[in-house]
Amino acid sequence: MREVFSDNWLIFVAALVLVVLVAWWLLVASRRTRIERTETSGEDLPAKRNQALIDATPASAEVDLPPPTPEVLGGVSEVVAAIAKPLHQPLHSDDLKRIKGVGPKLEKLLNSLGVTSYSQIAAWDDDEIDRIDAQLGTFAGRIRRDDWPTQARYLAAGDMAGFEHRFGKIT
Repeated sequence: MREVFSDNWLIFVAALVLVVLVAWWLLVASRRTRIERTETSGEDLPAKRNQALIDATPASAEVDLPPPTPEVLGGVSEVVAAIAKPLHQPLHSDDLKRIKGVGPKLEKLLNSLGVTSYSQIAAWDDDEIDRIDAQLGTFAGRIRRDDWPTQARYLAAGDMAGFEHRFGKIT
């Protein structure tokens, strides 16, 4: 047997390489998934992603406006519009950023929670502080740490000297 192998070793190596290539083709190359795309008419193509949402007008823009008033009433419509302000708009809004520890982002967050004036913050008790603090997310803990109610009491009273003496100058 050794003589046969030594005389024909090149044929045995070629046969071994051929067996390895066939095995590779059967196990690996033939398993690749091939996707062929054929172009068809426009109705078979997928819709553009979220195009309807992009083109749609925002829901807040769809407001039913009252019919125009007759010219006989003159400027009454302006007076009615001024009186009928939305309820969520505060009648009085303070610059909450004057409170130490409140920046623009936190002021917007407080306004979205309905907090718009120093007098509201000055009137907070422990339960109200806990309720608001739970909604502040990453800003939680600042109300007590920076003592917002005391700061707000000074600012609501207009006592700038007392505020600056206790909390420093307002920047």
